[in-house]
Amino acid sequence: MLVLMRRTHEEIVIPSEGITVKIIRTQGNRVSIGIEAPPGVPIRRSEIAPHSDDNAVSVTAGTA
Repeated sequence: MLVLMRRTHEEIVIPSEGITVKIIRTQGNRVSIGIEAPPGVPIRRSEIAPHSDDNAVSVTAGTA
């Protein structure tokens, strides 16, 4: 596992997959992140049905 530290408004980029993860806000021990990815890439929260596509969010163009 790669562990990186980022500040608010900094990003982590995975260029080979076209994915960018941006730190939007931190408040106490909570972090808000934004994820940009190609259309059709499923994004899941691990605590909600990690192996089911029923709860996956597909990234679509223009989604912020």
